[in-house]
Amino acid sequence: MRVQSGRSLDRLWSAYAVSAYGTWIAFGAFPLIAVHVLHSSAFAVSLLDAAGLTVAAIVAVPLGPWIEHRAKRPVMIAMDLGRFLAMASVPIAYFVGLLTYGQLLVVSVVSGTAGIAFTAASGAYLKHLVRGDQLLVANGRFEGTSWVATAVGPPLGGALVGLLGPVVTVAADAVSFLLSALGVLRIRGDDVAAPRDTATGLRVTDLLGGWLLILHDRALRRLFLNSILVAGLITATVPLLAVLLLGEYHFPAWQYGLAFGVPALGGFAGARLSARLVARYGRHRVMTVSGWLRSIFPLGLAFIQPGIAGLLTVIVVEGLLITCMGIFNPISATERLQRTPADHAARVLTAWSVSSKLLQAALVVVWGILATLTDPLAAITVSGVLLLATPLLLPKPEHMLDPVTAPTV
Repeated sequence: MRVQSGRSLDRLWSAYAVSAYGTWIAFGAFPLIAVHVLHSSAFAVSLLDAAGLTVAAIVAVPLGPWIEHRAKRPVMIAMDLGRFLAMASVPIAYFVGLLTYGQLLVVSVVSGTAGIAFTAASGAYLKHLVRGDQLLVANGRFEGTSWVATAVGPPLGGALVGLLGPVVTVAADAVSFLLSALGVLRIRGDDVAAPRDTATGLRVTDLLGGWLLILHDRALRRLFLNSILVAGLITATVPLLAVLLLGEYHFPAWQYGLAFGVPALGGFAGARLSARLVARYGRHRVMTVSGWLRSIFPLGLAFIQPGIAGLLTVIVVEGLLITCMGIFNPISATERLQRTPADHAARVLTAWSVSSKLLQAALVVVWGILATLTDPLAAITVSGVLLLATPLLLPKPEHMLDPVTAPTV
């Protein structure tokens, strides 16, 4: 199953791939720096994620309509360069002895804001590049690349941390954004920008346009609520897992990376299977089954314990969860893009990202407090229990678009 869209899609994919590999090599770098270099508490580690997500999401609100009326490739290049400069400042400050917790917060905000803008611009550009009947295969390709990067990046990053320290992985992430910008710069051909009404300035309806479109479409509304809740509840446990595994259970960095790298191979397999499963069983059935399963498996993290048994528990649970996500995510992304008018794509994607990050930030803080009052494992267990209810928000069959049969070679 292939998408025939020429070199533009290949170069967009290449740019995405290199930044994805850099990001996953640096997976957990900020928590590691906060815990081992700055000696931060569990709450401070959670606050690091929460503050970055919150401020970045608020700053990104007006970016949707701003991106909509601009050519998408220059926006992507600018956001990559912004992330490069922000990330590069961390190793520089570390090596001159000036790195602080406050700087990590600022870098989180800058990189988070730029990430939201890049996602909105690249999503709108992908809709411009790829025909509607090929979007599922294209999204599966990007999803699969993400999971391969997830599989390779953390173990490699863990090895680099063990040899050279966590700051080196942040430097690698910075370089990946620079390479991504160069990759987008190589794309040729036309770009896409929505017409602009020069007679009026930025209005409230422009800022809220993405949310209004989501709320007026029943399938998008349900998919939106399901997606942000699942992402929020899973994200809330990430810093707690770092504290639990690295702090309380004393896992070495390479085992921590292995625990999140190996399961990502399931995500790659799921992404490769997604279009084929939809072609055989239908979009709604595959989305529903994978959506239910991804809400059940996280509860297995309640059984983590020290030692090899705990490591295997994390690998198995995360592997099952990520396989389901690899199947679900391309279908969800395709449904969202196909339901969104081309001149509103950037606004809808921005609204989606902003809402998801704000909820993630709130839940990270809440779970940080919960872990402080109880312990990290208890807080992780509560998240797993709440995830069991999220499939009730999945779109119903009558709300879905007609299934898209993946093109064959």
